[in-house]
Amino acid sequence: MTKRMQRPKPRTTASNARHAARWALAALLATTGIGHLSWGRRGFRITVPDWTTRVLRTDKDAIVVASGIVELALAAALVLPKERTRVGWAVAAFFVAVFPGNVHQWRSGRSAPLLDTDRRRLMRLFLQPLLVVWALWSTRVPSHRR
Repeated sequence: MTKRMQRPKPRTTASNARHAARWALAALLATTGIGHLSWGRRGFRITVPDWTTRVLRTDKDAIVVASGIVELALAAALVLPKERTRVGWAVAAFFVAVFPGNVHQWRSGRSAPLLDTDRRRLMRLFLQPLLVVWALWSTRVPSHRR
């Protein structure tokens, strides 16, 4: 049998968990991306540090819109089977890239939807590394399938 005609290997419990986690992450990114483009736009502008507008030579609203578009694109890419590992690294890199905004919001004490207390803003900082791990774990291809 050629490689092309081989049947896919049955999923294990771990691969089922990764598959579900990847789809859940895609749903989270899609929801957040939609929020960046609609109902949460003002709240997301609060998290954009002032220095980013100087570095990127644009305004906070454009940064929020661009990040929403990136989140939607990453969400779509997560559900496609090709290049799953590379997409996972891209999602992880995105979570690292937006971390300064989370730090800025915590340090400035500015409220946004669901982040209206110092405690919630601080807890958000600890959530970010978990999102990075989630992205990498859910997109990892087991060594026996490579």
